[in-house]
Amino acid sequence: MKHVLVLVMLAAALCVPPVFAQATGTVKGVCRDMEGKPIAGANLEWFNTENGRKYNLKTNNKGEYFSLGIEPGKYKVTLTQSGKQLDQVTNFPVGAEEATLDFDLKKSQTEAAQQKGMTPEQLKQMQEQTVKALNEKLQVANQAMQGGDFDTAINTLNEATQMDASRDLLWARLGDAYLSSAAKQTDTTEKTKRFGEAVNDYQKAIDLKKKTMETGQKPDDAKNLAAYYNNLGQAQARTGQLDESTKSYEQAAQLNPAGASQYYYNEGAVLTNSGKVDEANAAYDKAIAADPTKADAYYQKGVNLINKATTDPKTGKVVPAPGTAEALNKYLELQPTGQFAEGAKGMLQYIGSSIETSYGTKKKAATTKK
Repeated sequence: MKHVLVLVMLAAALCVPPVFAQATGTVKGVCRDMEGKPIAGANLEWFNTENGRKYNLKTNNKGEYFSLGIEPGKYKVTLTQSGKQLDQVTNFPVGAEEATLDFDLKKSQTEAAQQKGMTPEQLKQMQEQTVKALNEKLQVANQAMQGGDFDTAINTLNEATQMDASRDLLWARLGDAYLSSAAKQTDTTEKTKRFGEAVNDYQKAIDLKKKTMETGQKPDDAKNLAAYYNNLGQAQARTGQLDESTKSYEQAAQLNPAGASQYYYNEGAVLTNSGKVDEANAAYDKAIAADPTKADAYYQKGVNLINKATTDPKTGKVVPAPGTAEALNKYLELQPTGQFAEGAKGMLQYIGSSIETSYGTKKKAATTKK
C-alpha cells in the first residue's frame, strides 16, 4: 500500500504542466523640447492600463531612454520634468517586439493645434503669445524683487515655470528670489527651506543651459552659465555645502575668466566665514592673480593674516604673519579713501607697521612747522 501511494504521487508530479518564462517587451525613445533639443533628466511613467503596473524611466543627457522587461499591454505614457507634465500618450501598445516612442514637444503642440483646427499661422501666434506672457511674468518678478517683494516674485516665477519648464533664465531668477527672500525669514526652518529651493533652482538652470550649449553655443552662454554657478555657490554655502560651494565658484571662474577675480573673491568670503582662513587666502590670491587691482581681496587677506599674529614673549610686541603689512598697504595704495581705509590703517598701527603712500615706498614722517 505504501508503494502504491508513492506511484500515485509520482504520477501526479508528472502531470504538472511546464512553466514557461513570460514574454516581455523592450521600449526606447528620444525626448526633445520645443527647440528640438534633448530633454535630459526627464521622467517617463509607463502605466499599464490593463493591470495597473507602472515603470518609471529616465532620459540621459541626449534625451534618450531605454528599458527591457516591460510587460505587454496598453500603456499611458507621461513625460515629466521637475514635477511638470510636458506631454502624454495614451493607448500605446507594447508587445514582445521592441517598441519605439519618441516625444517631440514642438510636433506634439503642432498636432494638438491641428486637432483643434488651428492653422500654422495661428499656432505661430499662440507660441509668440506664450513667449510674450513669459516675458511679462519675468518683468513682474524682476520689479517685485527690486521692491523687496520676494514672495510675489516667487509665485510669479513658479507660474512661469509651469507654463514652460525649459527656460533656464526662469529657473535662475526663481533661485534669485528664493535666495534673497531666505535672509528675511525669521523662522529657521523656512529660511533653510528657501536656501534649499535656491540650490535646486540654480541647478535646474545650469542643467538646462548646459543642454542648450551642447547643440550650439551663443556668445554669452558661458558667461551666463558662470553667473548661475556663482549664485549656486552662494546658496550652497548657506545650506552648509561648503565643498560643493567652492567647486561651483571654481567652475564659474573657468567658464568666464573675465569675471574670475570676483568669483574667487566670493569663494574666499565663503571660506573666511567658515573659519578656513588659509584656504580663503589661497582664493584671495587667485582673485588677485586674475585682477591685481582687486583692492578688497588684499584687504580681506590682510584681515585674515591679522588673526594669525602672535606676541613676542620677551618684548610683548605683536609679531604679524608674513605678508600682513604688504596686503593692507596694497589696499591703501589702490583705495586710499576706500570703505576699509581706516580699518587698514588701524591694523597697520596695531602691528607697528608704517603706512605707505604707494606699495613698496614708505611714507615719510610728518613734520610740523614752527
